Amino acid sequence: MSSSNPTGDPSRRRARPIPAAILASLFVLGFVPVPIGARAETGTEREEPARVDGPAIGLIATAHPDAAPLLREVLARNPELARLRAEALAAEAAIAGIASWPDPMASLTAFALTPETRVGPQRWSVSVQQRFPWFGKLALREQQAAARAVAARLMVEARALELVTEARALLWELSYLDAQEEILGADRATLQRYEELARARYASGVGLQQAVIKLQAEITRLDEHLVDLQARRRSMGARLAALRGGAADDVVPLPALELPAPSRLPSLAELTAEALATRPEVARTRALIDAADAAVELAKKEYRPDLSLGVAYTAVSGRDDAMGRLSPPEGNGDDILGFSLSVPLPVWRRRLESGVESAAAQRSATEEGLEVLAVAFERDLGDLLARLEGAERQLELIEDLLIVQAEESLRSAEAAYAAGSVGALDLLDAERTLLDARISAARLRADLLVTLSRIEGAVGAPLASLPENQQ
Repeated sequence: MSSSNPTGDPSRRRARPIPAAILASLFVLGFVPVPIGARAETGTEREEPARVDGPAIGLIATAHPDAAPLLREVLARNPELARLRAEALAAEAAIAGIASWPDPMASLTAFALTPETRVGPQRWSVSVQQRFPWFGKLALREQQAAARAVAARLMVEARALELVTEARALLWELSYLDAQEEILGADRATLQRYEELARARYASGVGLQQAVIKLQAEITRLDEHLVDLQARRRSMGARLAALRGGAADDVVPLPALELPAPSRLPSLAELTAEALATRPEVARTRALIDAADAAVELAKKEYRPDLSLGVAYTAVSGRDDAMGRLSPPEGNGDDILGFSLSVPLPVWRRRLESGVESAAAQRSATEEGLEVLAVAFERDLGDLLARLEGAERQLELIEDLLIVQAEESLRSAEAAYAAGSVGALDLLDAERTLLDARISAARLRADLLVTLSRIEGAVGAPLASLPENQQ
């Protein structure tokens, strides 16, 4: 009679080590960590990518020297950009996890009521199961995650360009308020001189008290205007502080309202083409199209089921019943080793078809985004070019004609007032005409500089760097 335990005493059974086949199976299935399908840099710490904010850097490099430090602060300290950068880093860090195999599943079963078998009772069982995605699925998931990470990075660049453009516009608006305050201050000094002259004429019995009161009222109106300018300055300062993450009362150096040297402005078609080649939104949309392509292929591969391999080991004790001790069966107390292969059955085809249709529709919608961007760029640039042309013509008329005529009219009115041939109201009308012309000229200069800044923001590049202006 053959027996693996001739004495029949289970307490005297020699403890058997786990067979080598079991250890090898556990190792292959991932119970023992092994870099299956790992990428080359697995195990090395991922370096944080250098912070690059794309076209915004180019606009800062060519901005007014007084504005460049503040614009750099916008990129460095804006809280929204910090959030977008963190999201981009998170998307990039997630690539490795998305492209990795799923974790193996391990289970341990201890039998409270042991199942009796011919060769003895089962005491405990341990199993490990590893799911293997179908060929190409992991690569597609990695491709999709990488494209989305690129899109997240380009979103940072797009928002940085918007914020720098907005900050430049606010700086020019603040410069206009400074110029307007300077013009009003000079005009107030002129009105004070007129008021003193009117009081002297009234004291000598030549002038009228009405002239004195009218001039004083005009000075009060200017003071009220100056107070309003201060309130507007604080409001714009708060908006600028929000962009740069600073305090609203920080002193900000402002550029003068000086127009750049005249140069050939590219046509609308040329600017639109440059925007399509430069703007981060276009590259971001293309990255999202790549992600959508991967999603379509991945949805098609869902028709191919994943495979799951498993290994199970069950510990069996020798029989201790009377028959077992009297005549132990062959293989008495031998442990059990089993392997399993499982596969899901993709019988619900409508779910799989729906996934493919949804991914394809999303891909088409993303691709339409390129056409939407092209139309938006052409519309915005066309509007900005029209504003630029209109402001240039108005500024030319005001500076070359209106201001010259107003200055001549004021000099004539001052001479006539000194001679007593006109009254203070005529003098005040001439002064108001010149004041309005000077403020309008400053306003148009600011509008031109704001419009040029917005054109550069819409194109995504300094106008001076375009090929037409480098010849």
